[in-house]
Amino acid sequence: MDETSGATKAETLAVLRGRVHGLLAGCTVAESLWAPQIGGVDDRNRASALNLAHYWALRRHDLRELQSGLAGVGLSSLGRSESHVRASLDAVLAAVDALRGRAAASGGPVAERPIGLAGGRRLLRRRAAALLGPVPAGRRSRIMVTLPGTAADDAPMVRSLAEHGMDLARVNCAHDDPEAWARMIEKVRSAGAAVGRDIGVAMDLGGPKLRTGPLAEGPPVVRLRPARDPLGRVVAPARCRLGAAGPADPGGPPLLPVPGAWAARRRPGETVRVRDTRGAERRLVVESADGQGVTAACDHTAYIATGSLLRADGEPDVPVGPLPPVRLHLTLRGGDTLILTRDCRPVPVTGTARIGCTLPQVFGHVRPGESVWFDDGKIGGMVAASGPDEIEVLITRAGGGGSRLRAGKGINFPDSALPVSALSERDRADLRFVAAHADLVELSFVRGAGDVADLLDALDALGEDRLGVVIKIETAQAFQNLPEILLTAMRRPRVGVMIARGDLAVECGYQRLAELQEEILWLCEAAHLPTIWATQVLDQMARSGLPSRAEVTDAAMSARAECVMLNKGPHIVEAVTALDDILRRMSGHQDKKDTLLRPLRSWQPVHETGGTP
Repeated sequence: MDETSGATKAETLAVLRGRVHGLLAGCTVAESLWAPQIGGVDDRNRASALNLAHYWALRRHDLRELQSGLAGVGLSSLGRSESHVRASLDAVLAAVDALRGRAAASGGPVAERPIGLAGGRRLLRRRAAALLGPVPAGRRSRIMVTLPGTAADDAPMVRSLAEHGMDLARVNCAHDDPEAWARMIEKVRSAGAAVGRDIGVAMDLGGPKLRTGPLAEGPPVVRLRPARDPLGRVVAPARCRLGAAGPADPGGPPLLPVPGAWAARRRPGETVRVRDTRGAERRLVVESADGQGVTAACDHTAYIATGSLLRADGEPDVPVGPLPPVRLHLTLRGGDTLILTRDCRPVPVTGTARIGCTLPQVFGHVRPGESVWFDDGKIGGMVAASGPDEIEVLITRAGGGGSRLRAGKGINFPDSALPVSALSERDRADLRFVAAHADLVELSFVRGAGDVADLLDALDALGEDRLGVVIKIETAQAFQNLPEILLTAMRRPRVGVMIARGDLAVECGYQRLAELQEEILWLCEAAHLPTIWATQVLDQMARSGLPSRAEVTDAAMSARAECVMLNKGPHIVEAVTALDDILRRMSGHQDKKDTLLRPLRSWQPVHETGGTP
């Protein structure tokens, strides 16, 4: 090396040292800035809280040029320092001093010994095991499954989930009731005993209900429509069930209620005639019979209403019993106006588009120009005017032919500061059941540290210190307030974070979701808190049995979290099996942000495979 290059390298190292030393000084300042929050955490979380403050300080700077400079001299570029920030900076500073030929100097006064380079990951693994249970052999991530309501009475299904890789079961308190929850949990405990593993139970508090109100009911009518090819020829008939009144199979043909004795006399091949609501004569051909009634097929479109008369040869006509009303909807297009009302009585779908809003606190707290989203982001709008009883929304985004808005669909106000607690009165009542039966409680629709404090105070009031706490990050405000939210949650020793990507994407934009979920993973790793990667993981597979290519890649990315959540669906067992396989494969390639270089056996030299060059 000539003198010029030597001087240049010395200057480079001096600049690098100055930048790293400045980052260390920033860590000390951050400890003072966050001292009130750090002082409130559980003693077992204090070192992690300090590391979180250090990471917050580190990421306030643009470090890309420094990273390039460090990599250029063969040193760590700080890209994997989340779990041990100060130790990483100290190590880099010592390495720079060594390259300069000088004795390592201190990065500044340290009041408490920071977590070491290996200690952070070990601590995170211990915390994950304490909150979520042990990780299965061959995987780095656990699998959580949201149970459907039918699980309350379907022990074989719950056991199958356990056998195929479910590590935790999730019960959503927004659905069903305590009696059904208790039966679900009993099935989970029995399934765990059967497979020889403890399967944890997480219960998700419903949170405030911000949804569209009811619409006027449509007529009680069932439409039968056969499948046709592009030329209009019938390729599969429409089917219906004829039998005694009762719940219809959600995935089966519609039920036409008739007296059970009448249905029992019908035989395969028999024709039942009916005149539909339009006066058209239609024939229902009985295909099969069972103890609950018969299945019949129709080759033409038919509209059958309550009271429509069914005619079988040799018998008096039989009226169709009460049918459920048709669910009506509003059709909204870009440029339309929608009126949200405090009044949640059913409204007609004709005339000016109006629908109720189930959360009265919204009125008077949204401002013109703020955005509104409906039905998981399918319809978007902007507040045009806001009053004490009505909000006028200009629709800015909808499908090309219009989008349907139904009752009971979610509403998001990502720009609005709403005076709504994440812990509703019903949640407080449900919390007693959760504390007595579950292992984890999940808090929904958190916006700030005060929401977390409300939950922790409610648990303290119950004398509950066993329950693990999971904070769901699904609002724009929660992401903005994440450091303070984590430090507040760390008042308890067993705490984690769910990255609830559905509402988070709606509130922050789908384009930004990719970086948000990364940043949440990083900040939680800095706090040594386990994360749950949630919403629409292998969703298409759970619903249809076949995954999309994009969701397979998403499932592989989820392996960086300590747990991955699947939603319910008719093919949920297949989805659990597939996710288990994906996570096992990825465990040899990825550990958090670290790429693991296991041997690749996909390619062999030509002479070993017997191929020709």
